[in-house]
Amino acid sequence: MITLQDCQQRDAVDPLRSLRDLFTLPSGVIYLDGNSLGALPKSTPARIAQVVSEEWGRGLIRSWNTAGWFELPQLLGNRIAPLIGAGPNEVLVTDSTSINLYKVLSAALAICAQDSPERRVIVSERSNFPTDLYIAEGLCRERGLHLQLVEPDEILPALTANVAVLMLTHVNYRTGAMHDMMSLTHAAHAVGALTVWDLAHSAGAVPVELKSADADFSVGCSYKYLNGGPGAPAFVWVNPKHADRFWQPLSGWWGHANPFEFSTNYRPAPGIGRYLCGTQAILSLAALQCGLDIFDAAQVLGGMAALRQKSLALTDLFIALVEQRCSQHGLGLATPRAHQQRGSQVCLTREQGAFGIVQALISRGVIGDFRAGDGSSHQDILRFGLTPLYIGFEEVWQAVEHLQQVLESGEWQRPEFNQKHAVT
Repeated sequence: MITLQDCQQRDAVDPLRSLRDLFTLPSGVIYLDGNSLGALPKSTPARIAQVVSEEWGRGLIRSWNTAGWFELPQLLGNRIAPLIGAGPNEVLVTDSTSINLYKVLSAALAICAQDSPERRVIVSERSNFPTDLYIAEGLCRERGLHLQLVEPDEILPALTANVAVLMLTHVNYRTGAMHDMMSLTHAAHAVGALTVWDLAHSAGAVPVELKSADADFSVGCSYKYLNGGPGAPAFVWVNPKHADRFWQPLSGWWGHANPFEFSTNYRPAPGIGRYLCGTQAILSLAALQCGLDIFDAAQVLGGMAALRQKSLALTDLFIALVEQRCSQHGLGLATPRAHQQRGSQVCLTREQGAFGIVQALISRGVIGDFRAGDGSSHQDILRFGLTPLYIGFEEVWQAVEHLQQVLESGEWQRPEFNQKHAVT
């Protein structure tokens, strides 16, 4: 039997506990949705105010040079690179995940069209995040290709000689299940296919080694575990062996070899620089700086290895407590138990009432989120992100205490908890 005192003792000896003090977290709130939007770093408001009042207000257009605005996509990319196993000057922070996916998937398909034009298939997981599937579907329509959607256990058999690209999200947004990047990349390469990895639910939460896995392309967002703020710009990585082979399709002026040459002809920048497109969102980039500063602080305390260890401990605890205290209420577990197959979230299933349960928890200050069944299953998803930077063990205990009370009281059935809003 796991007790509240057990959890309090674990918090007392947690080597990462000081990192929580770097965030603004509302009193009375247990925030378990950092896998969707990260918490606010305390330093962000002052940094944004500085950019607005000083760099923009006083520096005006001069700040592209004097405040280093022009270099921010590369500078921030270099700070993300160690978190995802990339090298210096291989990552850019720019645009959105969807736009960056369009860029890299287009480039991957261009490489395949040149080297192996008979390859006409993109393989992806059926439960991949929808925007990834929508972007792939659009490219397939445009180019006369086929998008083949499979279950996780069907990925390897689907890798045949007609596959151009294997496109996967490293950690599944619905279940928290994590793919073996290295083995799947090697399997794709063995049949001559390229790989595109979406790290939206991985970067800053689990160790990633893009170069060691010999991945080809990768994208990801910075507003989840990297705490860059709502709508923060995404990142893009291209294996250096591919970076100079093709133009990316959105050949905007920022990706020109010399943007301020103002030439009428496009000449792509070398390497990853060509994956820039238009003028950058400086306020959002400045906010992301503060989120990445926290990973510098975490590095002193053990870095990603320590964060991963705590993440697994938190998710283990959450699973154990739910099974200990809520086993009679129709909840299932979608998240793998095996550590090597789990991200930093726990996803519970229920045939009925999942939305109301989540809303009732939110009314109590326990913020998770809901995802509807995907069509192949009647099981809806209750998602809980366990972010090791700011979540403690006592909070996990308290969250499950509230979950038990919501289930036993039946308060989730109240009408106000079953009214859906635009964002669920």
